[in-house]
Amino acid sequence: MATPDLPLEALAHALSANRLAGQAGQTLFLRARPGAALRGLGLALRCTQTFKPVFDALQRDGFEVEAEDAPVAPAPLVLLLPPRQKEETRALLAQAVLRCAPGGRVVASVANDEGARSVEKDLARLTGLSGSLAKHHCRVFWSPPLEGAHDAALLAEWQTLDRIRPILGGRFRSRPGVFAWDRIDPASQLLADALPANLRGSAADLGAGWGFLADALLTRCAGITALDLFEAEQRALALAEQNLVSQAQRVALGFHWHDVAAGLPKKYDVIVSNPPFHALARGERPDIGRRFIEVAASSLNRNGQLWLVANRHLPYEAVLEARFEQVRVAAESAGFKVIAATGARA
Repeated sequence: MATPDLPLEALAHALSANRLAGQAGQTLFLRARPGAALRGLGLALRCTQTFKPVFDALQRDGFEVEAEDAPVAPAPLVLLLPPRQKEETRALLAQAVLRCAPGGRVVASVANDEGARSVEKDLARLTGLSGSLAKHHCRVFWSPPLEGAHDAALLAEWQTLDRIRPILGGRFRSRPGVFAWDRIDPASQLLADALPANLRGSAADLGAGWGFLADALLTRCAGITALDLFEAEQRALALAEQNLVSQAQRVALGFHWHDVAAGLPKKYDVIVSNPPFHALARGERPDIGRRFIEVAASSLNRNGQLWLVANRHLPYEAVLEARFEQVRVAAESAGFKVIAATGARA
């Protein structure tokens, strides 16, 4: 049984109980997620979402869904499920206000253990509040009818908080909200250091993030002739494309906004991956990493190699041994393990 999306259920309850959905016109839902509670309200929704598995699920449910940065007309009701990262959340609150039609409201829902009180205070600073409620270990809160931002200076400041910027001395570009946005993830660094320099042929990076591991692979392994990056978060993939501009001069690169769990369209000689083990909600999801391994095994050419890094405690060995003839730990450090696997089984 799927884990209930409690912030979404609390949001639906608040909309119904407080008659917030009764305003005329189409409702805009930023960072939308699908669910039966929302479908039951019968709202005419325009959704934005940059995480491909959720984007696809919204489309399957029949909702109109666009990329986050797509231009949309102001709406009389703007809903949002704020993320965990502070600067990203404040920028999203500013975006919600900017996309709210005159006289409309902004309504947000956050789990208590995801910073609900802090986000509620932020919306209060930006627009003031006209109501809130607690439900399902979450808080839902909403602005008064807006005729512009309550604090225009704060709105202008927060609007740019998640902007793209140079990081790591200007070598890369990133933005708040993507994984390890302002640093090199130590697991990815361990994998990059462990990659043998003689890897060659066509390669894929599964869960490529903002492009560090792909750049390291191409820098270390001159024999790689083509590289496809697969990443579910569109905001991260756009960064990877910027960060690999110099590599594109010598290697054929492909950038794919794609849910790896759905499988890959072709086969490769080399696959590298630092698979995610969390989805949008809290809690470990080792099933995601296991699915990445399954997909990699199905997408490698004969004698192809998988190089993967994971937290040492994650239970990937069973699926690795079932899908590969040879599996070895190539490196270990600081709670992480690098696994090299060859001889993929059908």
